[in-house]
Amino acid sequence: MSREMLQLAEALASEKNVDTDVVFDALEFALSTAAKKKAGREHMDARVEIDRNTGEHRTFRRWLIVADEDYTYPDVEKTIEEIQEEIPGTTIQIGEYYEEQIENEGFGRQAAMTAKQIILQRIRDAEREKVLNDFLATREDIVIGTVKRVERHGIIVELVPGKLDALIPRDQSIPRENFRSGDRIRALFLRVEEIGQSGRKQVILSRTSREFLAKLFEQEVPEIADGLLEIREAARDPGHRAKIAVKANDQRIDPQGTCIGVRGSRVNAVTNEIGGERIDVVLWSPDTAQFVINALSPAEVSRIVIDEDHHAVDVIVAEDQLALAIGRGGQNVRLAADLTGWQLNIMTITEAEERHAAEDAALRSLFTEHLDVDEETADVLVQEGFASLEEIAYVPSEELEEIGFDAATVDTLRNRARDAILTQAMAQEEKLEEIAEDLRTLDGIDEDLLRDLAQAGITTRDGLAELSIDELREITGVEPGEAEKIILAARAHWFETDEQ
Repeated sequence: MSREMLQLAEALASEKNVDTDVVFDALEFALSTAAKKKAGREHMDARVEIDRNTGEHRTFRRWLIVADEDYTYPDVEKTIEEIQEEIPGTTIQIGEYYEEQIENEGFGRQAAMTAKQIILQRIRDAEREKVLNDFLATREDIVIGTVKRVERHGIIVELVPGKLDALIPRDQSIPRENFRSGDRIRALFLRVEEIGQSGRKQVILSRTSREFLAKLFEQEVPEIADGLLEIREAARDPGHRAKIAVKANDQRIDPQGTCIGVRGSRVNAVTNEIGGERIDVVLWSPDTAQFVINALSPAEVSRIVIDEDHHAVDVIVAEDQLALAIGRGGQNVRLAADLTGWQLNIMTITEAEERHAAEDAALRSLFTEHLDVDEETADVLVQEGFASLEEIAYVPSEELEEIGFDAATVDTLRNRARDAILTQAMAQEEKLEEIAEDLRTLDGIDEDLLRDLAQAGITTRDGLAELSIDELREITGVEPGEAEKIILAARAHWFETDEQ
């Protein structure tokens, strides 16, 4: 049987184009499985060792060495004390295996069939792994395949005929795209993931990622591959509309015209590949204001106001540009916000003036109340750009004197502002003391957030839970994702109560 073993291993390795070690490993596993079935002890642990030169094999029964408190399965485990009693002076350690050679069993027809099935399955797995590794070693970012079939959970794409398939999940497929078996398809390589507990690996592709859009342009525009221009940012509403921000590394190149191509040939080629998705090519700029204006194209922006603290931009447009700036269903402003990374608030000139007037009125009221000045003096401070008591309290005296105030008035204003700040701080500390313990210890809540919530009169966990994400962002200025986590954490006890 030893010669037959060697011949079988060589034949299978040659036929399946795999290493002989893979075949020997499969044979050893198959023989150990068959040995356990033949012995009628499927729970025992057996190991078969085949000599690669002679084909002779030996069978071992083995036990894992465990501590007393972990001893559970006598068929496959022994305690360290048992081993020391059986083999005095042994140096075997916990976690190692103790083996005893047993007689090689003769294998009947059923056992041989089982062994053959296991060998073939192992070889198929090894073949699949080799094909996958070869694919991963030589693949491009964008892969081309053939649609094999369309299923509920996605599109099965054949990458290597008869050997390797990939999946485009439903959430990575462009909406309303229809493919049939045999269609050629391009997609971005996304990742390799394991399927269930079988250990089999699945290639996952995407047609909705922004990287796919960028790579398509790289294929259509040689200047990108040459480094003469680059796509700095991209945003997509897959199947509907997209925006890319481009930057020229060579001042002689027009980045927009280069990406669009003669009569739109280049951008149209990309659009046709992604289901007719309309693509806006805009200029990237390191200047936030200019980048936001470019990103909102084709709408014309009158002016913008940047709020660094809340990472937001107020965009003011003419009345006839409002619909264009927002876009159908908010699509244009949503993509522009995604492209720039800023929260964009679109408003008309009239709305901006009304908002500005309301803010001025609020400041005027703040100054008249806390600085004990008349409206005329408060107006002067507002018009000169003072937006808080802190600015008045700590601005150099010379700046206030340049406005027209004498030295005595400047000292009075600064002292009153400081007193007002101190009074507000004391009142805020009192509000902090009113905050319930379950809100203080909530995940995601820090001291700054507690102060903002207390200032808004939110002192209990339920009070926070009743807020919407937008309301929490308005109060604290946190990012949307963080606001959502905080709200969900605040509401968690509601659901626990419902379950009970």
